[in-house]
Amino acid sequence: MKTIFTGSPIPPKKRVTRAVFAGDLQIGGGAPVSVQSMCATKTQNIEATLQQIRLLEAHKTDLIRVAIDSKADVEALKVLREQTKARIVIDLQENYRLISLVAPYVQKVRYNPGHLHHHERDVPVHKKVAFLVTTAKEHNLALRIGVNFGSLDPSLKASKADHIEAALSSAAEHVGYMDDLGFENFVVSLKSSNPNDVIDINTEFATRFPKIPLHLGVTEAGMLPMGEVKTRVAFENLLAQGIGETVRASLTLPFENKYEEVLVARKIVEDVQAGRFRSVPRFLQEGLNIISCPSCSRVENTAFIDLAQKVRAMAVFAEKSNLTIAVMGCRVNGPGESDDADIGVWCAPNHVNLKVRGQLRGTFGYDSIVSEVERELQQLMRE
Repeated sequence: MKTIFTGSPIPPKKRVTRAVFAGDLQIGGGAPVSVQSMCATKTQNIEATLQQIRLLEAHKTDLIRVAIDSKADVEALKVLREQTKARIVIDLQENYRLISLVAPYVQKVRYNPGHLHHHERDVPVHKKVAFLVTTAKEHNLALRIGVNFGSLDPSLKASKADHIEAALSSAAEHVGYMDDLGFENFVVSLKSSNPNDVIDINTEFATRFPKIPLHLGVTEAGMLPMGEVKTRVAFENLLAQGIGETVRASLTLPFENKYEEVLVARKIVEDVQAGRFRSVPRFLQEGLNIISCPSCSRVENTAFIDLAQKVRAMAVFAEKSNLTIAVMGCRVNGPGESDDADIGVWCAPNHVNLKVRGQLRGTFGYDSIVSEVERELQQLMRE
């Protein structure tokens, strides 16, 4: 992607947050912006996951994220740790108690406030966070409070005017828990598939909490080249304000090309630091918008990646229509993003769920879903 100079180089503003440490990596506190990525392989496939970790390490990835959803994943993590010295971030979803099992093997843990209500519903959220913090203190771990528009706490979504207010409320609530527990070794992320929302919410959070480091990302940015465009617009706007201490470009890529996330993110950071910017102050969506997630280890069928590419190729006839198609790979953010799209598909191991403007149309096979999406797309265009 060609970078456009907008006059004389303008250095980004400085924003000095407190320092957070993930092992020997300093985040914030004046440290360079760090770049992250995530393994897209199944964690229990040790050979494939180790190969991807080494691929990302070879491209100077500062932090590598691995999903842990079960005790079997934890056992795989133990083996991986024996064979790599990479800084590993564990992504916890529903089962927050797994932190006590993974803590000896990682430098950082990300938890999603929107998923803490799934397990042990009778346990208050603040007690679950206290368990996370106590474990983090014992093992000298960093934490990330990872708020995502696609998986917000249902109670907050119902009580707030929009996603931005709901996400800000969720983040503020959990920052409050950290303050109450006397824990400062944490960062916050506020992610959306809409770059403008990413700009707005992170700008507001940085105003309210100027000392807390932020991890930036446009979640489900999608396929190249548009995935880079969306990410670049958000990062340029934020990094130029001094907002963002660590970043990830979340791109839909074949497993063997996962390192391209790192190349894209690092290039954007370097451009901003050199005063090179695109001439787009906001993301101006024109025509068809395809959202797709970055093929992480929670994807339940690797056919999802080919499916996203097939949907994009099929939908060329609708490229000038102002419609959104979400192609999602798993149960974590799939339902939420599908509800918000005009046409949403999210993939289970053996079938694909199809929604049209939040209404379930049914489940279909991987071999027939593209024609169903095409039919629904034609109908929406007629309407």
